[in-house]
Amino acid sequence: MQVILLERIARLGQMGDTVRVRDGYARNFLLPQGKALRANKSNLERFERERAQLEARNLERKAEAEAVASKLDGESLVMIRSAGETGQLYGSVSTRDVAEGLTKAGFSVGRSQVELRFPIKTIGVHNVLIQLHPEVEVSVTVNVARSEDEAARQAAGEDLSTPEQDVFEFEEDEEAEGTEEDGAEAAEEATGEEEA
Repeated sequence: MQVILLERIARLGQMGDTVRVRDGYARNFLLPQGKALRANKSNLERFERERAQLEARNLERKAEAEAVASKLDGESLVMIRSAGETGQLYGSVSTRDVAEGLTKAGFSVGRSQVELRFPIKTIGVHNVLIQLHPEVEVSVTVNVARSEDEAARQAAGEDLSTPEQDVFEFEEDEEAEGTEEDGAEAAEEATGEEEA
């Protein structure tokens, strides 16, 4: 289906471009959201008449988004979750969780604005992109930890995602080195006996 874009859409085009998209994408997303019009003669004329208004509205939205982005840039969000010893979460942190956390912090961010390809499933500090406008995006830091204390340690730069090494592993390594040396001595003795 051919559509005329009414705003910039990532990986499709700029405002005013006529692009071909799949029918379902146009019918279920672009047309109902008011992001595009069907490409025909009457809609093309309508777009040309309203182009100045659309561009002015787009610039206004972009200015609002940039104002919010300046406040939101570098924002840090702490998420307390249950996790195993290896740092694997028993659940996950999704776009909904990030949006709710930012809303509690005083920002108006919807789930659809959070760019998270996969849910966060490990503890640690993660960077998440927030798409405030098709031309404005900002990065926030999501600190996922088991407690407030761990969150503070992670924010200071400590890596808590891997379990600490036990003393027993070090002792096992020493024993393994000893058996290798004993095996080498036994091999030398065996070759000496064969020669005699």
